[in-house]
Amino acid sequence: MDVDWGRLRHVDAGPLRIEFVEAGPASGPAVLLLHGWPYDIHSFAEVAPQLAAAGHRVVVPFLRGFGGTRFRSEETVRNGQQSVVALDAIGLLDALGIDTAIVAGFDWGARTAVILAALWPERCAGLVSVSGYIVVDLEANQQPLPPQAELGWWYQYYFATERGRRGYERHRREFARLIWRQASPLWAFDDDTFARTAASFENPDHVDIVIHNYRWRLGLAQGEAQYDAVEARLSARPQIPVPAITISSDFDGAAADGRAYADRFTGAYRHRMLPGVGHNVPQEAPRPFAAAIAEVASWARGDGLG
Repeated sequence: MDVDWGRLRHVDAGPLRIEFVEAGPASGPAVLLLHGWPYDIHSFAEVAPQLAAAGHRVVVPFLRGFGGTRFRSEETVRNGQQSVVALDAIGLLDALGIDTAIVAGFDWGARTAVILAALWPERCAGLVSVSGYIVVDLEANQQPLPPQAELGWWYQYYFATERGRRGYERHRREFARLIWRQASPLWAFDDDTFARTAASFENPDHVDIVIHNYRWRLGLAQGEAQYDAVEARLSARPQIPVPAITISSDFDGAAADGRAYADRFTGAYRHRMLPGVGHNVPQEAPRPFAAAIAEVASWARGDGLG
């Protein structure tokens, strides 16, 4: 089933007017697909049609700070902390009248999906998460990693400076292209593919959201007090009771085998490793990603592990 990526819908959800694409039958079991940074909804360009053709109601939103998603008030804090992005997803489900959905994503989207499955399992029929259980624990995040691991996060330290903020503001497309190549060295994307996604970085709140997200993770920017209780629950690394598949790729390095977080999943669960694939799994390996969602959907229906 073809998906018209130019047919964008909008809905008011909490502090945002969220822009999204929807495909498949409205009565079908819902799947919420969540992108990361520096990516957008087009990471699911091949995944969404497969799921829609299988009878799912597929919803693919631009996260806050991307595409046509906008804040409804100029007074709202441009907050990128993890709990807020997850609450955006809950607000979108509410606005669309979706009680439960399979949630699937990578990067920021995987973190958001994991938070939904951990804190609001009643809204989550199943989970597919690239890189596994990647909830941020602010206290643990203060501990240094070995130098080679720290090198991979160079951009977070760049963003911690005002020079970095200005650099990202001025060179966001060049920056994103560099990250794509670094995170997916074997992915031979073309200029048109990159340009289609890069347009979403022109959102007026994009830089504020990205910079706050990474500074917050390093403890260099405050979150909002109203979300402290949610963050406290997340710091306890809550377990996930819903059917789940985690996917790792070459990007995940030492964590690729999934053993570091396997004990967080208490429902039907499997881990998949995709050698030769980088960070943007849905766009680099759409068939395995869609197949994982289909498998989780079957478990949610009660079919059991195959």
